[in-house]
This record gives sequence, C-alpha cells and structure tokens, in this order.
Amino acid sequence: MGDSYVHELRVRYGECDPQGIVFNANYLLYIDTAFTELWREAVGLWEDNAELGVDLVVAEAHQRFLAPARFDDVIQIRMQLTRIGTTSITTEFDLFREEEPLLEAWLRHVCVDRRTWTKTDLPDPIRTGLRRFAADDAERAPEPA
Repeated sequence: MGDSYVHELRVRYGECDPQGIVFNANYLLYIDTAFTELWREAVGLWEDNAELGVDLVVAEAHQRFLAPARFDDVIQIRMQLTRIGTTSITTEFDLFREEEPLLEAWLRHVCVDRRTWTKTDLPDPIRTGLRRFAADDAERAPEPA
C-alpha cells in the first residue's frame, strides 16, 4: 500500500527548557506539524475538509521518550497510518536525530461532522488520499480498545 512520510525540522532555542533539552510538550507540536504536512501531501489543505463537512480531532495521544533532543538538532519525523477505520485513523510517529531514536508516539484522530461535532464516517476522498502513507493492513487493523 503506502510508504512512510518523513518531515524534518530544526529545534529552535525557545523550544528548550532550562536544562537545554526540548520541553516535553513541544513534541506534540512537532508531531502535529508533521501530521499537517503528511495531510497536505496525501489529501490537500486542511481547510478543504470543511467542503466535505468534516473535521478531524485528536481523541488520543501517546508519547514514549527515548532520548532528549537539544537546541539546533535536526529531527526527522517518520510517520505512517497504521489504522484507517470507519470513523477514525491512527498514525504512528518515530522521531530521530540522524539514526538515533528520540521518541515513539501515536495519535488517533476521529472524524466529526462540522455542524454537530458528532462522530461521522471518514469521507472517501480522505480515505483514498491517506492510503498513500498507510501500512498494508491499515484498513483491516482492529479498533483500539
């Protein structure tokens, strides 16, 4: 099916804590930025979801810290959709400095109707676009518990 998507960024000084390492909450910002770029490549502009009458919201987030990133490090964020369900998607993220693993993470986004903010089916144009960066079994993966 699809490949991993890779986004690269450089750690800015203001993203670090007094110990000189990236403050933990900033990793969610990095992941969100990378996911937005994956979306742009696979589906199009995030704002175009409004034309489909949907939005996607984060329902779950998980991070496992392996090593610290520091000011001026160049980080690669590799991501792949591991589940494309009826109403939600799960994306896994691996953050590296060169080949050193820094963080493992995953996000589950739920598709919601923009008028009612209730869960709704993922539209076919979104599903089709996301397949480009999906694992082979992403559409057969079980619903998270």
